[in-house]
Amino acid sequence: MPEDVTKSGSVSPNEVPAASPAAAAPKPPAAAAKPAVPAYQRWTGELPSRLQREYGSGVQPLSYNGQNFFTVDRAIAHAVLRVLRDEAGFDYLVDCTAVHYPQRELPFEVVWILYSFRRNERLRVKASFAEGEEVPTATDLWQTANWLEREAFDMFGTRFAGHPDLRRILLPDEWVGYPLRKDYDIRKQDQDWVQKNLGIESGQ
Repeated sequence: MPEDVTKSGSVSPNEVPAASPAAAAPKPPAAAAKPAVPAYQRWTGELPSRLQREYGSGVQPLSYNGQNFFTVDRAIAHAVLRVLRDEAGFDYLVDCTAVHYPQRELPFEVVWILYSFRRNERLRVKASFAEGEEVPTATDLWQTANWLEREAFDMFGTRFAGHPDLRRILLPDEWVGYPLRKDYDIRKQDQDWVQKNLGIESGQ
């Protein structure tokens, strides 16, 4: 029997041709196309039309990825919130927070997230404010605004005019700075407070 044939009649492993590099490494699948980024759209309907009839260009109704919101002039922010509560049925303030954009002329965007139980609808209202400018409190409209505004003050330094008890809610009263500002140095502030109040070195 020839040496290159086994007893079963198959070709000897020594005689099997080696696979070519191209065959051994299949081509990777083509990368999936990136999904399109949602774009801002004009929000139309009875509520946006009503507010624009009353406040004109001071109210801009927009929609992003299915979420409706109003961008409003800061001078009418409280009035718009009152209309949304009293006339549109947004009876619950889910959240009040802020976003810091240091490069903007009005660097602090305050965001109110409202909810209507009757309509099962969520709505955001945004208004921009200058550094040090006071934001009208919404505690006269919703009780939940009390602690929410205190948190925005604690994290961003946003002051709410008319708030009944505006003071820190998460950090110690003597804490320096506002941690959610983009220019906040958390390591330095933490080191200073820990050293002063605990007498030890910070773990940061």
